[in-house]
Amino acid sequence: MKIHQTLTIAYFFLLSTLSAQETRPIWLDELPIKSFSEGIPAVLGKTNAAGDPLRIAGVTYPHGVGVNSTSILAFFLDGHAESFSALVGVDDLGNKDLPHKFYVIGDRKILFESREIKWGEAAQKIEVNLSGIKRLGLLVKVNDQGMTRTYSNWGNAQILMQGEYLPQTMPNTAERYILTPPAPQTPRINSPKVFGARPGNPFLYTIAASGTRPMTFSAKKLPEGLTLDTQTGIITGTITQRGTYLVTLGAKNKMGSAQQTLSIKIGDTIALTPPIGWNGWNSWARNIDQGKVIASADAMVKMGLNQHGWTYINIDDAWQGQRGGPFNAIQPNEKFPDFKGMVNYIHSLGLKVGIYSTPMITSYAGYVGGSSNFEKGELPDSIVQNKRAYRYVGKYRFESNDALQMAAWGIDYLKYDWRIEVESAERMSEAIQKSGRDIFYSISNSAPFANAKDWVRLCNSWRTGPDIRDSWHSLFVSAFTLDKWSPYGGPGHWNDPDMMILGNVTTGSPMHPTRLTPDEQYSHVSLFSLLSAPLLIGCPIEQLDAFTLNLLTNDEVIAIDQDPLGKPARLIATENGVQIWIKSLADGSYALGLFNVGDFGQTPQSYFRWDDEQPVNFTLDLTKLGLTGKYQLRDVWRQKDLGVFSGKFQTTIRHHGVVMLKLFSK
Repeated sequence: MKIHQTLTIAYFFLLSTLSAQETRPIWLDELPIKSFSEGIPAVLGKTNAAGDPLRIAGVTYPHGVGVNSTSILAFFLDGHAESFSALVGVDDLGNKDLPHKFYVIGDRKILFESREIKWGEAAQKIEVNLSGIKRLGLLVKVNDQGMTRTYSNWGNAQILMQGEYLPQTMPNTAERYILTPPAPQTPRINSPKVFGARPGNPFLYTIAASGTRPMTFSAKKLPEGLTLDTQTGIITGTITQRGTYLVTLGAKNKMGSAQQTLSIKIGDTIALTPPIGWNGWNSWARNIDQGKVIASADAMVKMGLNQHGWTYINIDDAWQGQRGGPFNAIQPNEKFPDFKGMVNYIHSLGLKVGIYSTPMITSYAGYVGGSSNFEKGELPDSIVQNKRAYRYVGKYRFESNDALQMAAWGIDYLKYDWRIEVESAERMSEAIQKSGRDIFYSISNSAPFANAKDWVRLCNSWRTGPDIRDSWHSLFVSAFTLDKWSPYGGPGHWNDPDMMILGNVTTGSPMHPTRLTPDEQYSHVSLFSLLSAPLLIGCPIEQLDAFTLNLLTNDEVIAIDQDPLGKPARLIATENGVQIWIKSLADGSYALGLFNVGDFGQTPQSYFRWDDEQPVNFTLDLTKLGLTGKYQLRDVWRQKDLGVFSGKFQTTIRHHGVVMLKLFSK
């Protein structure tokens, strides 16, 4: 974070030194270049994507930007630039087999297109006139197919600017329109309708209900071993007998009352619905501490998110200290002076707590991991100072130690993060199941699809791709390509496209509002819900504005994600740039998402936002989906019935936006 702040300060200092009369070349590496990246892997100034010197065919470049895989750099120039120049090619440490193509695009026009450049070939020179150009896109396309080290370089890249103006990030000023009406003052129960726990393990379930407070709660036919706090709706205890128990939940205030049936299933399977909650990495990264975690839990309640079923408060990397304690397990560092007290406090709010670990010697942020080359698990300073060299599983492993400590603290969720392989995943899975506590087990990241059956067997969720970024390209790769994973998601085991990229995020650069347009944000929440994905807020909860809070509190959308059938949507057709996703629901109805993805990824221009995009008029033919007869259609975001339709339904879908429907047979 400090590095980003220093770059930002330097950037604005550079801005202040320019005079209105000057024309001056600006090296791209003088800008806070990460802020301009809308790709997925990181971009770096003055080095290649791995942090080594920029070299193309043996020539070293003192200036430039190193990128990895398909790369998207977007600049708002507003007509204040004269030219762009660079020398482009594949980095000498990059993949030797894959060709790369470079594009310079201005206001939708391709100003430069390189030949296909391979490793070892001399750099190709770029000189482009930018007079009058408002929006500039720099694109590298490479079909990496999951291959690594697809490094390429914009060597000595610079923009000749006029006067005081410096390149800006793309404006994101579209109307943040609110679709969902406020929740009624009468009680409405929003917690999952099915819940699983293992026999003899601690049980925690909170009745989530919106409506005017104060509110009292009830639970009829609650099984032996459980008790309800009628003021908070928190159900705790232990059930020893396997079986399915049907409980009638109730919520009552001065305005009225509500009831809902809860099916409690005591057996070997937990996580019968996807987890929904918060993760701290995209909010605070390495700056997470106990105060921020408690503030997030308090904000979950103050903002009313808990009334809509939001449950988990998950601490990501950077909480870990050295090993110790009764289990010789990872202990919290100095930023968490009372870990057990913190967990107890969060539980008292009816929320659950997650933490992060890894089977590697060091975590990605450089903290203590779940293995070591030392018998007692020490992590000396020499390793910390060279942390990247220890991102592998060590000789001595401590899965059982760490699982027992998690259970003793009362942890409910583990994010386990490394270059995923089956052996480490299986060891921690076994350790958790022997810990005496139900701990949701999530593995991260980029789980190999070839091992999908293993992840179903071992884990409660698995990251299906790389770390998400707040861009349409990243969202598209993370979610719109998940159809092949859909058969493997279901109760107890969920496909995880990563955290949500809403609100103020720190993905790749200092904290900033998400770069997704409002339309893209509606698509984001809609598709994650259709996919039965974990919903983990990735921004500071206390900073949520009215628009983002509205996105996160539509109970009908959340109910689609939390549907007891747990069947992820399938992509069944793409027509005229509209993807059609359909999901079967437990009550026999269907949830349907119509997403206007346009020609994204099919042309160089489609990777960028030009601010002239238009909605599309779309006719949905229900019979092509196998839906014959009459259906009641409901607009889920507006929570509004649209009428009874048979055959065709016409609608308008905004660019990168969605129309989300629920269909009931009549």
